[in-house]
Amino acid sequence: MDEAELWGAELARAGRASSPRQVTARVVDVTAEGRVNLDLLGALVPDVPCTDSYRNRAAGDWVAVQLGARPVVLWRLGDDPAEAEAATVTELAQDAAQDMIAVSAFTWGTGAPGGSGWQTVTQLYTRKDSNGIGQLYAQIGATDPSPPTTPTRPPKTVTISPTASGSWRDGRPDDYASSPTQGTWTSRGPRRGGWFYGTAIASACSGKTVSSMKVKFTRKRGAGRNSRVPMHLYLHDHTSPPSGQLDLDDGPEELLRLSVGAKGTATLPASWRSQLASGAARGLAIYTTGSADYGAFTDGRIVITFSAS
Repeated sequence: MDEAELWGAELARAGRASSPRQVTARVVDVTAEGRVNLDLLGALVPDVPCTDSYRNRAAGDWVAVQLGARPVVLWRLGDDPAEAEAATVTELAQDAAQDMIAVSAFTWGTGAPGGSGWQTVTQLYTRKDSNGIGQLYAQIGATDPSPPTTPTRPPKTVTISPTASGSWRDGRPDDYASSPTQGTWTSRGPRRGGWFYGTAIASACSGKTVSSMKVKFTRKRGAGRNSRVPMHLYLHDHTSPPSGQLDLDDGPEELLRLSVGAKGTATLPASWRSQLASGAARGLAIYTTGSADYGAFTDGRIVITFSAS
């Protein structure tokens, strides 16, 4: 029986038949499986399932909860989400349009084209733009201004997954913690964790202007307290896991707080994305001392967006 079921059973045993069957609660975090951790009647209740009608789940939402042997989130309270969903659909459509090339008309034949305005092309040139999409340029013999130039689209967003990750303690890899971990839980001393990307980040950014870098993390279950803890993030300059100590560079930055099982996204500072894009830094690490912020984390995908050059 998990913690949500235990909490529901405790409510049932308390004999609260006269209390409302539905209550409101605040979402603390969303888990990697799509469940939510709730601040429910003053207690942190993790891994509460949700109905399909509760879409676009996010920390901070106020929701209606059906009480029982196992609490269930029914729906979000608040404004109609239609506007937010419309913006998301528009963003997805614009991203898909980057892979499309529009041509107003395409015909062929054995003779010259009919109608007015046609011009003979003396040379035809082609190249790939920053997105790898072909461009055509027609050189003509007459003096005629070109049509309006299509605005240059930024390069497509890329996602870089770590090639390796792990934990270190006492200056060497930790045999007892496979996931990146921060803090001290036993008397053996503090752990530090790292994510490694080889040279993939700098390669993806080469010749492009980076507008943002975001990194996705998930808080691992069974490591530390259930309540939210901050990730103490650092940069490092390793392309792969070191056999000795994992060195820490710039940091710490507390960009994200996660409760047990929760997923979240942190936006990296401008100075950090510059170092990662140039290759001066190669990856991310976590480190702290003490047990207050002890926790283990997985994922580590970095999402890089670019601006038009």
